Amino acid sequence: MLLETPGCTFGDVHHHFVLPDAYGVPHDLNDHLGGRGVLLAFICNHCPYVIAIADRLAEDAKRLMDAGVGVLAINSNDYRTYPADAPDRMPEFAERHGFTFPYLVDADQEVAKKFGAVCTPDFFGFNADGLLQYRGRLDDAGMRDARERKPELLEAMRQIAKTGTGPQGQTPSMGCSIKWL
Repeated sequence: MLLETPGCTFGDVHHHFVLPDAYGVPHDLNDHLGGRGVLLAFICNHCPYVIAIADRLAEDAKRLMDAGVGVLAINSNDYRTYPADAPDRMPEFAERHGFTFPYLVDADQEVAKKFGAVCTPDFFGFNADGLLQYRGRLDDAGMRDARERKPELLEAMRQIAKTGTGPQGQTPSMGCSIKWL
């Protein structure tokens, strides 16, 4: 089912979590928040909307990480029903698309529920104080050819890193609904 994300509720406080990656290594959100903010990307392996943007997400995330912004991707899909999203398939997906950020497993879906994530991809950009400042799409290309694109998430996170506040105008992300247990 195709869904759009709700609008940004500026100033919502992040929800602390510790989630494992596909190898079982735990990652604490607070260790990635840093002084420039953090981007959370709810994604999965099988969604055509995620597949279409995965390489661009990896490129933009690398630029953000180089600028001191933390980046974490979270797979909250029910992988028992959708085996393509199983943890043992996540490292290959991450490698294929050039992810240099942790790709985490939300097996019980509690983190997705706490944040109110609804689809893949669903992006949450927090400032250094852990306050929500972005809930929009990656760029204006979507599933189309992205040679000419406006990297909205990259620009928003750079603004957040510099000023602590996100842009007032944000276009929702859209994608497949999270596959709930």
